Amino acid sequence: MKYLLGIDLGTSGTKTVLFDGMGKALASATREYPLHQPHNGWAEQAPQDWWEAAVATIREVLDTSGTAPEAIAALGISGQMHGLVMLDAAGQVLRPSIIWADQRTGEECADITRLVGAKRLIEITANPALTGFTASKIMWVKKHEPEVYAKCRHILLPKDYLRYKLTGDFATEVSDASGMQLLDVPGRVWSAEVLGKLEIPESWLAKVYESPEVTGHISRQAAELTGLSVKTLVVGGAGDNAAAAVGTGTVTDGRAFTTIGTSGVVYAHTNKPAIDPKGRVHTFCCAVPGAWHLMGVTQGAGLSLRWLRDNAFMAEHAAARQAGRDVYNHMTDLARESPIGANRLVYLPYLMGERTPHLDPDCRGVFFGLSAMHTRGDLVRAVMEGISYSLKDCFDILDGMGARPESMLLTGGGARSPFWRQMLSDVFGCPATTIQSSEGPALGVAILAGVGAGMYESVQAACAQMITTGERLTPDTESHKAYAAYHGLYQALYPALKDSFQVLKDL
Repeated sequence: MKYLLGIDLGTSGTKTVLFDGMGKALASATREYPLHQPHNGWAEQAPQDWWEAAVATIREVLDTSGTAPEAIAALGISGQMHGLVMLDAAGQVLRPSIIWADQRTGEECADITRLVGAKRLIEITANPALTGFTASKIMWVKKHEPEVYAKCRHILLPKDYLRYKLTGDFATEVSDASGMQLLDVPGRVWSAEVLGKLEIPESWLAKVYESPEVTGHISRQAAELTGLSVKTLVVGGAGDNAAAAVGTGTVTDGRAFTTIGTSGVVYAHTNKPAIDPKGRVHTFCCAVPGAWHLMGVTQGAGLSLRWLRDNAFMAEHAAARQAGRDVYNHMTDLARESPIGANRLVYLPYLMGERTPHLDPDCRGVFFGLSAMHTRGDLVRAVMEGISYSLKDCFDILDGMGARPESMLLTGGGARSPFWRQMLSDVFGCPATTIQSSEGPALGVAILAGVGAGMYESVQAACAQMITTGERLTPDTESHKAYAAYHGLYQALYPALKDSFQVLKDL
């Protein structure tokens, strides 16, 4: 029997999962690593941490499963998007990776817009200049760290750095490359026009593949470190959300999913590159060759709950880790005791600025309505509701663009909570469905690996064989009405606070 490996390089950690040809997870391993924030709004990670986590998790799944390395036909890599990894001519990392959540590049975004032109930039890259995207990070390094920029010879995305370490090849694929703001998204190739105007050498960029295409195989050096075989193929893989789409079967028109990880996403598949003229949602190439997706993003989704965990549930978190339990279960139990509206407490999840619909790197998190009566359970519920309202904003924009699904697939860490799943269905006013596999992006890139290895003729055919849906939820009418009232208040708070956020920034 042939097996497939899916590696998911996330913000919190890297997860490696071994699958059989029918999509059943046989072994899984995860390693966490830190997120560094040297200044307000900055976010960096060490690429070496990703590589060490990948090596450790690959070895663990091979050891625990007892699978012969030669039996693994192919692997795919999913990764956090937009991160900047700069290498010198010898392939050595020049500085910590500036990752997706970083918000330092407001001035550089203005520079990019001026150099390319706002309208032309959207025509080519399908998105306005955003602080989270890779191009502005490159421009920031060029301006503020010229000595680093002068040594740069290769620019990679996070998952493609792992590919380089595994194969020795400089390669990427269309879904992740779409988030660099250097790709001609309708044409699915690097944009000579954008690169020329930004004066970024195309030779620094990796070769672009479609997501299921084979980009190389495991090198001898990587085989010695990981225990993999040099015969194992490596396919293009996908950015985390495009990988999650494949892992949920969101690979045809009319399909959509919501995921809550560190960030939150509402994602819809489309066979044509539809573009929001206001730039509130993203249009990227998806992992299905010749197709695209629309995506709204909440920057601080699961991050908000993690922040609350680390600051208000420290003792419980430590005790849960020691006992092998998940402290989030305890937190959601407390939230369940709080009513809809969290006793008139509203949370804005802007810990890292916001993308959809505000495109504002300077807005910050807010608890509105806090009083002496509120409990930690109210705080947890308010955070969960605020994240859900932010995702509803994304949902409504996609709905307005004609991409409303009949049912919303739910995935990611947040989907593991029955309480939160029902909350999302109620807030959206839309039926929701879970996927029996909880592996999300890892399963998605394993599916792509199976296509690349010739085990399936297409991504759609692979999904039909490897994905099984689970629980179906229907929205409660009265709960939807109650949430709608609080969502209206939630939407009124950002315009009221927008100027104050700027004042706060300048203090």
